[in-house]
Amino acid sequence: MLALGLLAVVGCQQNSKQESSQTADSSINNTLTLDSNTFTGDIDGKVAKLYMLKNSSGSKAYFTNFGARVVSLQVPDKNGTLTDVVLGFNKASDYNNPKEPFFGPIVGPFGNRIAKGKFSLDGETFTLPTNNGPNTLHGGLKGVHFANWEVKSANDKAITFAYTLPDKQEGFPGPIHMEVTYSLSDNNELGISYKATADKATVINLTNHAYFNLNGEGSGTITDHSLQLYADRFTPVDSTLIPTGELKDVKGTPFDFTVPKAIGKEIENDDEQLKFGKGYDHNWVLNGTKVDGLNHAATLTGDKSGIVMDVYTEEPGIQFYSGNFMAENVTLKGGVKDSFRTGLCLETQHFPDSPNQPSFPTTTLKPGDTYTSKSIYKFTAK
Repeated sequence: MLALGLLAVVGCQQNSKQESSQTADSSINNTLTLDSNTFTGDIDGKVAKLYMLKNSSGSKAYFTNFGARVVSLQVPDKNGTLTDVVLGFNKASDYNNPKEPFFGPIVGPFGNRIAKGKFSLDGETFTLPTNNGPNTLHGGLKGVHFANWEVKSANDKAITFAYTLPDKQEGFPGPIHMEVTYSLSDNNELGISYKATADKATVINLTNHAYFNLNGEGSGTITDHSLQLYADRFTPVDSTLIPTGELKDVKGTPFDFTVPKAIGKEIENDDEQLKFGKGYDHNWVLNGTKVDGLNHAATLTGDKSGIVMDVYTEEPGIQFYSGNFMAENVTLKGGVKDSFRTGLCLETQHFPDSPNQPSFPTTTLKPGDTYTSKSIYKFTAK
């Protein structure tokens, strides 16, 4: 049975009758402490709070309603020591920053890139703000990662955030009604379940954009982490990181992670795709290797901590981003900067630019239909 450690912040008015009045746990060691009072902040006239789930093995997951994001995830390493494997901030206001590179939030309504900020649906062309060169990335300038989500429900097992994106905000047809439920199981599985409906035909591709370092936030680069991706193909991109439409075999390329290898082993190779991404920033096409009904997407191992993270998903793809654009623009929870390649992302998703790529699995959501998706990040240690 899970214990809900925090569903409100001291000194702040409750915004849900289902929220608990307990305060944040401050018994963690200094490098992992998150204080609810100092974290809480007012963003765009609404209170961004800190929430926590704790399981029977002592692992803890912290969230905030601003961006429905993961703030911290603390799991035991090979010695049983709790290690914070997610990069983030200890103050909500630090997330309200255009230089903050999507630390931990839900991104959408369309995660990843849409070419030239345009797509057509049912004969109508929609124009989106471009925020990544000529393209739209992660929902645009004011995507759902900068929204104050409502806490719809909370109990001893999970917390559900909800947000409605107004019609034509960032150019997307809507309104789009979104829900994300986080859960933390007793065997250290962080579950993320997505749900969405829309009043008009639209496109949807929700994902979580947590930056992981399995040796712990602030422990150095992720290049010695071992990664296995259960994918024989990936989607090559052009110089602006938009897929060409090809599904390319990884064999004989630096994109072959079909067996575990160090992330840094080939990351500096003289390869056009690596030059385009300044490292890995690509979508892999999952083989469909099933574990309990989900696609086994990835296995990541921390070289120092021995922490192993297995990723399972209902999605057809996973974006592996090796932190190539991290540039010491912000200061993280432990007081260190977000230095080059000190975190990585494994984003379960439909393929980038799907609205403009008819051969890719569809991301169209029609009125009357319900979009659902589930991903699990499971942690063990060896």
